[in-house]
Amino acid sequence: MALDLDDVQLVAFDLELVNGRVQVAGTPNKGMTITEIAHQAYSQPASLPEGVPPGLEAQVRYTPDSFCTWSNACHICVCEVDPATGAVEILRYVVSEDCGVMINPNVVEGQTAGGVVQGIGAALFEHCLYDERGQLLNGNMVDYLVPMAAEMPDIECGHVVSPTADSELGAKGAGEAGTAGAPACVMNAINDALRPLDAAPLVDMPFAPGKILAALGKV
Repeated sequence: MALDLDDVQLVAFDLELVNGRVQVAGTPNKGMTITEIAHQAYSQPASLPEGVPPGLEAQVRYTPDSFCTWSNACHICVCEVDPATGAVEILRYVVSEDCGVMINPNVVEGQTAGGVVQGIGAALFEHCLYDERGQLLNGNMVDYLVPMAAEMPDIECGHVVSPTADSELGAKGAGEAGTAGAPACVMNAINDALRPLDAAPLVDMPFAPGKILAALGKV
């Protein structure tokens, strides 16, 4: 089917979208399905009005009325610190996130766990080292430490579902809920473990063994 746009002489508000069809408002027999429009736009560019490029594209920017679509979560970390070596072992990690309505909870849990691992990596391992000339010293995966399966605990994930009125599905962000909270959670757990030993507070990531020993006054 081909719609002769020159004969119709329409402006934007003369059209309506009903059940997958674009049709003339008030005249439902004059219209095309979105599939037919796309086929003509891409496969029959010669049938388009002069000056209309081939293809079917649209750009829309959604700006919510408030910021109730931000991701948020609560993190709890239990860790053990060896005062002799400065090594940190995470014994248990629990995160409860609220991304509003979940389409697939398994995907949300996977994204949250991945974010937590990324945050733990920043807290304990990942650090770009440079010499006095600005040369990167650990620019490969042998020297640049990242968290591996052996260092990671089983991440327990819980869900709080409070839909937002600022999105079509009632969904909020999810990814940052794991990443943003993990470094602070790990830092607080380490400082809490070291508090009985009168250690200096740790605030500078990554919380490597050398920094922990320095906080204990051992180096």
